[in-house]
Amino acid sequence: MTLPDFLPHWPPAANGFLVFGLLLLAGLLGGRLAATTRVLPAITGYIATGFLLGPGGLGWLDAGVLARSRVIAEFSLGLIVFDLGRRLDLNWASHDRWLLPMGIAESLVSFAAMFALMHVVGGIDTLEAAVAATIGIATAPAVVLLVTNELKADGPVTRRMLWHVALNNVVATLGITVLLPFIEARATGASWNPVARSLWIIAGSFLLGYAAFRVFTLFARLIGKSPAPQFILTVGMIIVTVGVAEVSRLSVLLALLVLGACARNLDHEHRLVDVDFGRAAQLFFVVLFVLTGATLHPHQFGPIAWIGLAFVVARGLGKALALFALAWPAHISARQAATLGLALTPMTGLAIGIAQPIYDIAPDFGARLSAIVVSGIAILYLLGPIATRFALIRAGEGEPAARD
Repeated sequence: MTLPDFLPHWPPAANGFLVFGLLLLAGLLGGRLAATTRVLPAITGYIATGFLLGPGGLGWLDAGVLARSRVIAEFSLGLIVFDLGRRLDLNWASHDRWLLPMGIAESLVSFAAMFALMHVVGGIDTLEAAVAATIGIATAPAVVLLVTNELKADGPVTRRMLWHVALNNVVATLGITVLLPFIEARATGASWNPVARSLWIIAGSFLLGYAAFRVFTLFARLIGKSPAPQFILTVGMIIVTVGVAEVSRLSVLLALLVLGACARNLDHEHRLVDVDFGRAAQLFFVVLFVLTGATLHPHQFGPIAWIGLAFVVARGLGKALALFALAWPAHISARQAATLGLALTPMTGLAIGIAQPIYDIAPDFGARLSAIVVSGIAILYLLGPIATRFALIRAGEGEPAARD
């Protein structure tokens, strides 16, 4: 029997609204279940929900759904990266002369540890090992921010942690921006100079971020300091910056980092309101981590899991070594250095965002890179949020019973 044309097709096709709503509700349920344990942060529930619904679990979130949801993930990353740039307080670094050296040392020593493990011990190609180690520098800002907000944490370790997270990702983004043209040249056999391409991406992304900041302040001068228009202006500038960066073949992440850092440090006339994305951003963060959890597959914990485990250990030891070495001149205690190193464990969403252009321009290289680092990211999906929560509570700066 043929159904009338005015009736919906069967089986019904999922549209963007349905996917977004179901991801949000599923993530909410998983987050609340994790929260009831009083041990796991809500973000672990979001990730576990995505894994359960994804191709590695029930298969309800198939490759097509994940591809259609990519724009949601990219917008979420844009909010995170801009907010990360706003946390780069250069005025603090000018007063605490060991803050910047400590952050750079922690990034570089962890890079050296991961690179040595993969290239010297594992025999992995120099460029592939360098790219993987550079991605490993990044610390997941959304994880850290969500756990910090969940615990209502504040104090010297929390503030240093947020500074290190911002600097980690600036270093990782700059590093991948430099290496990306070399990957592209190897994959495509391009005749252009990779060094010139790197300089164009870095200089262009910085100029774009600064130009966006100038436009940002100009509009802010016209609309005033009312929170609602400033919120719309901020979101609009983020979206426009992403669009211009993609059209100009520049680094979206680097341009947004520069925009956020300029908004924090160059707004001398205080025309910009420090917009709190708050609950609006929380919607996108929940969906982001459900989607990233859906990218996990059981085989990532199988034969190549030892690579991920070694990657995680080398990364953690590198960060800890630098923090302990500079703890005395930086006037922080050994306990603070230990909790700070543990709090910097997460490596999830932004690492994927940093790596995404590699998959776009060099699929084969991206596949090999995935085999190196994806198991490490998979391990830190699960352990990272727990480690950050434990560290902030041990530092005495979080409220274990605090829940939204």
